[in-house]
Amino acid sequence: MSKRIDVESLNVYYGDFLAVEDVNIEIEPRSVTAFIGPSGCGKSTFLRTLNRMHEVVPGARVEGKVNLDGEDLYGRGVDPVRVRSQVGMVFQRPNPFPTMSIRDNVLAGAKLNSRRMSRAAADELVESSLRGANLWEEVKDRLGKPGSGLSGGQQQRLCIARTIAVKPDVILMDEPCSALDPISTLAVEDLISELQEEYTVVIVTHNMQQAARVSHKTAFFNIAGTGKPGKLIEYAPTQEIFNNPKDRATEDYVSGRFG
Repeated sequence: MSKRIDVESLNVYYGDFLAVEDVNIEIEPRSVTAFIGPSGCGKSTFLRTLNRMHEVVPGARVEGKVNLDGEDLYGRGVDPVRVRSQVGMVFQRPNPFPTMSIRDNVLAGAKLNSRRMSRAAADELVESSLRGANLWEEVKDRLGKPGSGLSGGQQQRLCIARTIAVKPDVILMDEPCSALDPISTLAVEDLISELQEEYTVVIVTHNMQQAARVSHKTAFFNIAGTGKPGKLIEYAPTQEIFNNPKDRATEDYVSGRFG
């Protein structure tokens, strides 16, 4: 598990509208990379191109390359469903399947990928995934209860367990803590730090302190104005972005002068 991402000259479109322009970025395996920037700058749109979720939107398309350990995820004949199992996504709001138990939520992705397994193998996958999401001890005695009955922070970790169960190489997180209270946010941040030991993790966040706490490198995206494409302005080790940025716009953003 855990693979390198190399993005080359990527342009992201919604129909004829260029939403994100000419992104070039290298993301190392077993690391946490944060995407920051003002609302509407394209960071979440770009994040979704990394597992081909962007193209689910009618008329959406990309130009350029997204390489996962050298394989172009947009190459001819590449199955987007396989891509999404390799590159998992955790969304802004916890979205456990409301009619499913905690156990069935964890297994949902694996079953969707037609993985047949014995009851014992399924039980082992549920436990290992929930342990990987730091949730096992909290839910091990109520695996048959609905996932929607958990707290917000627990639901988000359940969604992370569901993602882990598919055994991806990369985990994408789109503002995973924005709907959580401070204690739940801390639990998810601690989990992110543990996940990078096995996975490549990419997180979009509006929380500057969170980016500084959890990431190794930070990418700052910006937009020149309404109707203009978002652009990657600066990408560097997180301490450099926050303490010694090279671009004035980066400095203004991380210091709170705009955004």
